[in-house]
This record gives sequence, structure tokens and C-alpha cells, in this order.
Amino acid sequence: MRIVAALGGNALLRRGEALTAENQRRNVRTATEALAPIALAHELVISHGNGPQVGLLALQAAAYKSDETFPLDVLDAETEGMIGYMIEQELLNLLPARRSCATLLTQIEVDPEDRAFRHPSKPIGPVYAEAEARHLAQQHGWQFARDNENFRRVVASPQPKRILEMSVIEMLVRQGVLVICTGGGGIPVIKSKDGSLAGIEAVIDKDLASALLARELKADAFLMLTDVAAVYKDWSKPRQRAIRRISPQAVENYTFAAGSMAPKIKAACEFVEQTGGIAGIGRLQDAKAILQGEAGTLISSETADTSWWD
Repeated sequence: MRIVAALGGNALLRRGEALTAENQRRNVRTATEALAPIALAHELVISHGNGPQVGLLALQAAAYKSDETFPLDVLDAETEGMIGYMIEQELLNLLPARRSCATLLTQIEVDPEDRAFRHPSKPIGPVYAEAEARHLAQQHGWQFARDNENFRRVVASPQPKRILEMSVIEMLVRQGVLVICTGGGGIPVIKSKDGSLAGIEAVIDKDLASALLARELKADAFLMLTDVAAVYKDWSKPRQRAIRRISPQAVENYTFAAGSMAPKIKAACEFVEQTGGIAGIGRLQDAKAILQGEAGTLISSETADTSWWD
């Protein structure tokens, strides 16, 4: 079975944790311990989020003069290399010596006219109190959106159109290499009329980029692994209940939070509808159980109705 597993930013850095290398390394080790059994039994391709990390690098870059700061596409590349390196090394420590891993910096083409550039919505970096968010907005020209009682910086998140390194990824997978790619949604680039490429200021949604990857690879299963046990009906309300199985058609009857579960649901449904495969959403430590339909939320075209568990 060919499986694409997308690790959420909160699976790699728990909510409220400091953005230290030690914390990230520890969480990556936990992630690889959950994924290693799947890698031993199946073809596995891994992607990951980068929201907290790219936000931190942007803050560090802001300490320099405005004409010396790195643009978001460069910061996307930096985080893809940093997190990929940690995942690759920890996997190599767990897998047999004969198993090869490779981290691939991945460029993803986007449309420069995408409406996302006019309406930034992708949260990155830490949360701020309102006063600090206002100060940073005035100082750097950043845009912020409410995150519960606090605020987070938001940036453009255009739709992924094409993975430029797709043929390389396919070649490596066919050779039995465990590939780590499209990290942080990949590096957003635009293509000019003359065919030349250039980076653009954005952070592509990791789940949508991973779904594109899974579709192009003709994966049998697409897992989105985070720190939440499942997709919930009436999330955060006293009557909330977890959805165990659902079809893409039944999903249309529910509303999910933008910026958190909604992109995952959209990515899962697009994958299932276009490939006939299965998609799972749930906790990182439940990865194997989600794949077997014993935990998390499973989205499948073969699911006739919706069932729940408390």
C-alpha cells in the first residue's frame, strides 16, 4: 500500500511549547516512532507543517533592517530543510540499515492572481495579546487575525497547482526510498510567460499541498496526523461528538472551523473523490490504528452513512 502521511505543525510542536530545537527534536522522535511501523509495512511518503517554525524565522528576520529580511518563500525552504532533516535522521535511527530516506526541497507552483494574495488567512508563528499584535502590525506591516482570545499573524495561502519535483519524487518512491517532501506546503513559486520561476510571498496550506501530492502519487491512503483525536461534530461544545466514518457527500452537511479542521476536510474529500482511496484524520500516535479504521476519522467513498463515538 502506498501512503502519504502529513504531520501537522502541532504534532511536531505541542501547543504552548517553546520553539526550541530540543522540543522539536523530542516531538519529531515521537512522530517517527509512530510512523516507523507503517514505513516497514508499506510505501510511505511524509509531509509536514511549518506554521510555528516559519513564524519564528520571520520574527528573527524582522530584527534586521527591512531591506535585509528574507521573504517567506526562502523561509519556507529553510523550515522544509530543518524539519525534514530531523525527521529523516530520527527515521534512520529506527529503520533497518538497508532502508533509505531522502528529504527533498519541493517547489509548488501557484497562481499569482490567486485571491489569497488579497485576503491573507494562513496563521503562522506564535499567538499574541491584542496590544502586542497591534504593535507588530504597525511596525512591520503584518496582518493579524483573532485566534480564540489572542491574535496570530496571517499570510497569503494560495491554492497549490503543480509540484515541480513530482517526477523526482515518483522515481525515488519506485526505488524504495522513504521520501520527505512538500514540507510546510512546499515552496511557493510562480511561472513567468518565458518559463522562468520565481518565489512569492506566501505559505501554502500543508494539507492541500499534501493532498495534491497524494493524488499525483496515486496513493492508496492519505493520513493527516495532528494532536486532535478525530474530526468532531459541534467541536468545543458540551454536545461535541467525534465522527468515526463519513463519506465526502455527508461532509457537506457540516461546518468546520476555517484555518484548522476545514482545510483538512477539504483535502481529504478531494483526495477520496479523485482517487477512490481512503483518508484519515486523527492523532499522530494513532497513525496505525487510523489506517486500520480503529481510531480517528476515516473518510471513504464506500461509507454509506455517518457513525459517532463519544
